[in-house]
Amino acid sequence: MSGFKTHTGKAASLKRDHVDTDQIIPKQFLKKIDKAGYGEFLFFDWRYHSQGQENPDFELNKEETKGSSILITGKNFGCGSSREHAPWALKDYGFQIIIAESFADIFFNNCVKNGILPIRLSENEIQQLNNDRSDSVIHQLTVSLEDQQVVNELGDRFDFEFDPYWKKMLINGWDEISVTLQYEEKIKNYENERIVN
Repeated sequence: MSGFKTHTGKAASLKRDHVDTDQIIPKQFLKKIDKAGYGEFLFFDWRYHSQGQENPDFELNKEETKGSSILITGKNFGCGSSREHAPWALKDYGFQIIIAESFADIFFNNCVKNGILPIRLSENEIQQLNNDRSDSVIHQLTVSLEDQQVVNELGDRFDFEFDPYWKKMLINGWDEISVTLQYEEKIKNYENERIVN
């Protein structure tokens, strides 16, 4: 994964609570064996009508939200089944950061392991970010993982907590295999010491 330190981008608001993983990526699309290509199916049942035409009322279908890399949403985002395809779909669509009041634990961990930064802010802070605008209006935000801050276009700063271990992993672009490979020489030495000739 590429490292994550600071990101500035457009943010789209999805003012919904308890968005489960089957809404993020419906089960009928869980057929691929790699991580690519899921973005077109993200929020499929909300993005499209039953005949396949785009739903113009859905927040992410509005022209002003196109190209957003930050998603601002409600509480308990990513609840439901533990499918890792949900963060795959969000990332393939273009989201690098998700800001919510709370996340389902497994979904939160799956995001971090796939290079998406999930940020928890309070309900009041999220309301400030949304600034009483319509669901579809975009916001320019700067997010610093190093400083653990979200800064809006007015200069308001919102601090967030983040686990130091996962912070280091995201900043360096490491996954658990990358961490293991850092000890490759020690692993080989350990194995060689125990080889029976």
